[in-house]
Amino acid sequence: MQYSLGPILYFWPKAEVEDFYRQALASDADIIYLGETVCSKRRELRQADWLALARELAGKGKQVVLSTMALLEAPSEVKALKAYCDNGEFLVEANDVSAIQLVTEQGKPFVAGPAINSYSQYSLKKLLDMGMQRWVMPVELSRQWLEKMLQGCEELGIRNRFSVEIFAYGYLPLAYSARCFTARSENRSKDDCQLCCINYPTGRLTSSQEGQSLFTLNGIQTQSGQCYNLINDLPSMQGLVDVVRLSPLGSETLDWLARFRANQDGQQHWSLPGSCNGYWHSIVGMAKAGTESAS
Repeated sequence: MQYSLGPILYFWPKAEVEDFYRQALASDADIIYLGETVCSKRRELRQADWLALARELAGKGKQVVLSTMALLEAPSEVKALKAYCDNGEFLVEANDVSAIQLVTEQGKPFVAGPAINSYSQYSLKKLLDMGMQRWVMPVELSRQWLEKMLQGCEELGIRNRFSVEIFAYGYLPLAYSARCFTARSENRSKDDCQLCCINYPTGRLTSSQEGQSLFTLNGIQTQSGQCYNLINDLPSMQGLVDVVRLSPLGSETLDWLARFRANQDGQQHWSLPGSCNGYWHSIVGMAKAGTESAS
């Protein structure tokens, strides 16, 4: 299996982003995704900055993919999307169907990101015919579902035409909205958010009345309240998953990346307090199942 670093989902100062990727140069990541996928107001890094980082990482042997926005709301965002799709150097991860259309019109391959709602072998076949070469499974789906879907792909004769990537570490991106929940949590309007999400480098936790971690607010994105962590489930991915994705939460994510690679065959069982893995086991997403349950 290969290991990837997904795009940074949070609003970090430019210096922190650049420092993270300097560390990532020496990490165990095979694939690194770059770009803003949540909110176009987050402009600490411009397109030229992302491309400069991409060239530096690619020069050190990393496969670099440029990730696109998951929710487009303005003509300026469409214009920026076209510029990313026209970059001419790097593979694009499409997180919106409009990005798929743009790269398809140019005859370029693409990665179907986790925000693309593809739930059947027939939709995957359509995406393959359009140029998809890697598919990131929607985060709420399970090992059992993946196994059945890949069996369907075998029957259609398409299983060997693409690789499978899963989200295995980080706060799960569950939903997107035109509203900005982080701004609302500070009694601000979206138009006058003052970029307050930069104050929450891993999102803003919300809890139930009983004190249970429920959701994480990240701008227009709602995430899981607990960190998803499939390090104990790596053996159950053998033969199904080609790429394991870790979503950056800070430099400690690079340490987790090394642990994931070292534990690929399941030599060590991690206790992981405060984490969840329910979706992979076909149970409630915020639950934590033991590795003895393969499905």
